[in-house]
Amino acid sequence: MKLGIGAVGFGPRAQIDVERMRRAEELGFDSAWTAEAYGNDAVSTAAWVLASTTRLKVGTAIMQMPARTPAMAAMTAMTLDHLSGGRFILGLGPSGPQVVEGWHGVPYGKPLTRTREYIQIIRQILAREKPLEFHGSLYDIPCTGEGATGLGKPLKSILHGNPEIPIYTASISPNGLRCAGEVADGVFPMMLDPDKFDTTYQPYLEEGFAKATRPKSFDSFAVVPGVTVIVSDDLEKARMPVKGHMSLYIGGMGARDKNFYNDLAKRLGYEEAAAKIQDLFLDGKKAEAAAAVPDELVDAVHLVGSKDRIRDRLQAWKEAGAKGHVDTMLIGAMQPEALELVAEELL
Repeated sequence: MKLGIGAVGFGPRAQIDVERMRRAEELGFDSAWTAEAYGNDAVSTAAWVLASTTRLKVGTAIMQMPARTPAMAAMTAMTLDHLSGGRFILGLGPSGPQVVEGWHGVPYGKPLTRTREYIQIIRQILAREKPLEFHGSLYDIPCTGEGATGLGKPLKSILHGNPEIPIYTASISPNGLRCAGEVADGVFPMMLDPDKFDTTYQPYLEEGFAKATRPKSFDSFAVVPGVTVIVSDDLEKARMPVKGHMSLYIGGMGARDKNFYNDLAKRLGYEEAAAKIQDLFLDGKKAEAAAAVPDELVDAVHLVGSKDRIRDRLQAWKEAGAKGHVDTMLIGAMQPEALELVAEELL
């Protein structure tokens, strides 16, 4: 099992702790990952980390598909792949309707259809077998119809892309996981409990594998869950920031009747808690919502507490890695001792 490190946090200033990235590289981490929501973007930050390191792979977790055309995503991936000597991983996601429609100003539409068509177009561009032409439900290339000049023609990329650039997607819903298993090379799940992988993630991914155009299994498909690590002898204090973050997603990342993270918490066995967290968060009671996140859920999907406590819980993650259920743990940690602890135990 490999280790990745989160490279970017959200806040009022775009900033990257380059020394932390370099320390992770020294410790043997395999990859670093950037992100975007509705502030800093994932591409500029990925380029910055690639330019500041020599061995780390760098991926986007995620580039929002509605924010850029498939051709633009392919151009970005080819450019970073060339400039970094093949160290770039293309991570994509549909984002959510609040961000897509409220920030980017485009219809949310059909996220799974978008994912399939988007990746098909990118793979055509990277393969460079012929000029690009694609006519799907969402993308029409060359574009026709109202407003088109009729002057567009199929084009072949000037850059010679690498068809082997990995493409991962962010997916947590059953249908999203099926789609990832079918069309992508990996997936970013959230709130992954290694003890419940066989019920919450595995069946849906395997259904996707069965529909893929080439043979696929967990030997060739990367599962990359995000895992926060906080080392502290004060367990309750260590859990607090994690609970705040989890309550934001379970309670507030979506409408009351359309929140994929809330649905996931319920699938993990926390149905009553998920409903309570959402009610409190949407009522503006954010502190109470955070307090309502069960300790057991925090401990199942993240690593917090004393070094001995974290070492003990890491055994479940090691077993998941040995089974091929987890390819890379994407570690979110600001403490040097947290990075050193997981590297010592897993690398």
